[in-house]
Amino acid sequence: MTRRDWLAALAGMFTAAALPAAARSGGAAPGLNKPKSEWKRLLPPERYRILFEEGTEPAGSSPLDREKHDGTFVCAACYQPLFDSSRKYDSGTGWPSFWEPLPAAVGTKTDFKLILPRTEYHCARCGGHQGHVFDDGPKPTGLRYCNNGLALQFVPRADKLPALRT
Repeated sequence: MTRRDWLAALAGMFTAAALPAAARSGGAAPGLNKPKSEWKRLLPPERYRILFEEGTEPAGSSPLDREKHDGTFVCAACYQPLFDSSRKYDSGTGWPSFWEPLPAAVGTKTDFKLILPRTEYHCARCGGHQGHVFDDGPKPTGLRYCNNGLALQFVPRADKLPALRT
């Protein structure tokens, strides 16, 4: 057992009891509890790596960091709404950042990948890794949900879309 495996097992012992049952079973709702092999088949390789291997993308690489329109940011795997655009702000980190997720949209667990504990958050429906939450965000929460752009898709508000000509 490697040091990384040991730390992951230790973290799992402390967080498993605190997670809701859906998160303990992979964070999936009925019909979305797919094996990783199926998510790998359905998603582009970089999205799969971020969402289901807990990877990250280079800072500044996502156009969603600069997205300013009204709408909803959804999970790129299962399309669950995660963040409203009114909760997005420019953190200067190079990743899309939000000060609050939608109710019951994300779950959290402790991540020891960088030795010191961090709070990782994931889609509460499919379990896809989104990013990490930090306590250096703006009021009113003081939190910064630092999200991988490839873990998200942006859906503009329907009332903000241009009218269709018939």
